[in-house]
Amino acid sequence: MGLFGKLFSREENREEIEQGLEKTRQSVFAKLSKAVAGKSKVDAEVLDDLEEVLISSDVGIDTTLKIIEAIEERVARDKYLGTSELNQILREEIAGLLKSKEGADSGFSLPEKRPYVLMVVGVNGVGKTTTIGKLANQFKKAGLSVVLGAADTFRAAAVDQLEIWSERVDVPIVKQAMGSDPASVAFDAVQSAISRNADVVIIDTAGRLHNKVNLMNELSKIKRVMQKLVPDAPHEVLLVLDASTGQNALEQAKQFSKATQITALALTKLDGTAKGGVAIGISDQLQIPVKYIGVGEGIDDLRVFDKEAFVNSLFEN
Repeated sequence: MGLFGKLFSREENREEIEQGLEKTRQSVFAKLSKAVAGKSKVDAEVLDDLEEVLISSDVGIDTTLKIIEAIEERVARDKYLGTSELNQILREEIAGLLKSKEGADSGFSLPEKRPYVLMVVGVNGVGKTTTIGKLANQFKKAGLSVVLGAADTFRAAAVDQLEIWSERVDVPIVKQAMGSDPASVAFDAVQSAISRNADVVIIDTAGRLHNKVNLMNELSKIKRVMQKLVPDAPHEVLLVLDASTGQNALEQAKQFSKATQITALALTKLDGTAKGGVAIGISDQLQIPVKYIGVGEGIDDLRVFDKEAFVNSLFEN
């Protein structure tokens, strides 16, 4: 069992996901029920209405069309498809589009040679710093030693916020003055983690997107300097997205994936939005797994993404 598995039972995880998806589920079900009302079979009209439901649920146009085409193929193959079967078909198609990552249910796998280096990226305001703090808390609860690296030196508040989390979770933080070279901070943080024999080091990075070339160069430089100390660093590049921004989150994901190689996604504020369908579109379009979801404001309100629980929660009324 992975480290996260020791912290949360599968049932607890599913309960949290169900609660977090309540607004999305209510919205999808209301629209879906309306789309099939009075219909006995899946015909062109039902498919048109279903397409509208998925797009308005922030699944995204491209992914929606992929789902509709798959259902059309099943209708053609089976000749007759009742609307009562639509929920199950949608479950299967959506589950097939959500990317899985080996070991995702247990959160992560520690490398043989530590520290495990986690680099976190994302625009300002999506909950990046909060996610880092919650991750540090989970790792510490799992019995791991953690070091934080405040490499977002572009914004003074970012360092201050991370320092508050380091105090709250009671883990050391490595920081420099505002405007310092982010790569230098990252180097110092990894070096500190090595000297402390720490298990995990989490590196916060700048969240600006206004100059993609500079962002790309900066993230590349951070990787290069960390690799001088840990050759296979970073072991994970986690992109944090705000689920409540819907399709804007998908656009952010596309931009960041051009700037650096993203290996996993964290969706925050899932509990406060009806736009949870964006997880499907992002995972499908970018072929990157959703690994963590934020389902509340509390320090423990971060969960490992469970694909099966997500799909079940979305379609169980």
